[in-house]
Amino acid sequence: MKLIVTYLVGLVFGVGISISGMANPAKVLNFFDVFGTWDPSLAFVMGGALAVTALGYRWALGRTAPVFDATFNVPTSRTIDAKLIGGSAVFGIGWGISGFCPGGALPALGTGRIDVFIFTAALIAGILAARWLMGHDFGGTAKVNPTA
Repeated sequence: MKLIVTYLVGLVFGVGISISGMANPAKVLNFFDVFGTWDPSLAFVMGGALAVTALGYRWALGRTAPVFDATFNVPTSRTIDAKLIGGSAVFGIGWGISGFCPGGALPALGTGRIDVFIFTAALIAGILAARWLMGHDFGGTAKVNPTA
């Protein structure tokens, strides 16, 4: 059952990304082109996602436990450090150069376009390089029960 729900959630996400146009790198790059062909639609997609996420977290974390696990897995660190800033910068630069973020690229793999596969390969290489450089797995989560 957990696998089916995971598939359905991913399917809804991918369809949403595709319908919103965020799997199209040109649309994303136009958002960043504020002095040219600026397209504010990405801000509306992000705003809608933020609203849905806020409501979802409020509902989910109000429960005693998740449906398919014993406890919630939430980040434990709230530290803003060089790793966080550096990772955010690399993510933003990659997004700005390619027009893809991981959320938009994975559904776009189904288009068969070579640029999507190149981006995804670079994404995987970057993840592996970061793990190798850091010398550990980026778990960063802890089992938390919000009612405890």
